[in-house]
Amino acid sequence: MAMSDKKNGKPRRDMVAVLDLGTSKTACFLAKLEDDGWPTVIGVGHQPSKGLRSGAVVDIEGARAAVAAAVHAAERMAGGMVKKVFVGIGCGRPATEQVSVSIDTGGREIGPADIRKVLDLGKDRRPPADRELLHTLPMGFRVDDQRGIRDPRGLYGKTLGLDLNIVTAEAGPVRSLSTCIAGGHLDVEAFVVTPYASALACLVDDEMTLGTIVIDMGGGTTDIAAFQNGALVFADSVPIGGSHATQDIAHGLSTPIAAAERIKIQYGGAVAQPGDDRAVLDVPQIGAPEEGPPNHMPKSLLVGIIKPRIEETFELVRAKLEKSGLAKSAARRVVLTGGASQLAGADQIAGSVLDRQVRLGRPRRLRGLAESATGPAFAVATGLVLYAIERHDSGGLAELAALAPPKTARLRFKTERKPQPEGPARPGMIRRLGTWFHDHF
Repeated sequence: MAMSDKKNGKPRRDMVAVLDLGTSKTACFLAKLEDDGWPTVIGVGHQPSKGLRSGAVVDIEGARAAVAAAVHAAERMAGGMVKKVFVGIGCGRPATEQVSVSIDTGGREIGPADIRKVLDLGKDRRPPADRELLHTLPMGFRVDDQRGIRDPRGLYGKTLGLDLNIVTAEAGPVRSLSTCIAGGHLDVEAFVVTPYASALACLVDDEMTLGTIVIDMGGGTTDIAAFQNGALVFADSVPIGGSHATQDIAHGLSTPIAAAERIKIQYGGAVAQPGDDRAVLDVPQIGAPEEGPPNHMPKSLLVGIIKPRIEETFELVRAKLEKSGLAKSAARRVVLTGGASQLAGADQIAGSVLDRQVRLGRPRRLRGLAESATGPAFAVATGLVLYAIERHDSGGLAELAALAPPKTARLRFKTERKPQPEGPARPGMIRRLGTWFHDHF
């Protein structure tokens, strides 16, 4: 589906390719679907991003070169050539809209044909001309006034409805990303909003069922996704990420950006610790000779620079949740992930500002993936692999398709339940988010 063999050029149907284009790094994972149904990563490529700002393309040639380099590295490791990729997208101000569609059933018994009819209405919903559709996610059926029904077959009612969550993004940034990827002779199999991918990688089943807010702290943006009753109900982003803290350090300490990034990674923290005033850091100065002596500054100064930026980030997240109406109704749990979440004390500030329980989320370990690519910075890429494997296993159809496939296609969705192997991540998260009827059809 996503790759061809270098020797004969024929498509390799057991492969998927994913691409995470972030502000700080571009990563490509190639994964193989094994006979037991679990993915194994067989190729990895990543390098610093170019031509991207806050996840959006600002220099198409630079971004295209970064994509080409990451993909080529993964291809060399896997021994295959990428044709199609699943792409994580965090730009374009992603937004969610909950909509409802319904049909008249005349009071008779509801059957599969009625379900397919209402699903078709849901799939036909189109966003405004200035936005691109990313996901159509089912939230539950309605029979007359009864909501939250998972399987309406056999029930009687005058109307059958379906509640959907439509995820869209601004058309311009999405099309720019498409052009960038197409310039590398690749086709986009699907765009996946990045906090959705991060959630697939980091959340456990109960967190999706009981409700959780996922906050992915990337280099240029901080992406938000909220889940209730196993469904994505909200997605958004704020234009601040780890690179902004790096810029603050560079300005505040008068040091080169590369040195500021190194200092942030090695010594950075968002909460003061005992002894910070006594700990002294060596800080290279802008324009000074490489062999020249560095300035000596207390670690407390570094913390004083980072903390306000992290507080601002979570205050903006809180404002997004309040505006959406989820501030009071959403779950009391928050999962932090992404590279910037690794700053010491970020979880403490998140808990204080958002007034919620917070845990740090690491992506599930995929088989074949090196330890260096298993941290929070690779949560999006890991989630994209899980999403892609699910789509691959269900014939490449959209999320809604598995709810009520046509009679001729039912067998392709009938899969044997497999025991979960120890260690590697398991697929199935997509289905549990919305495909309730997978086992019944």
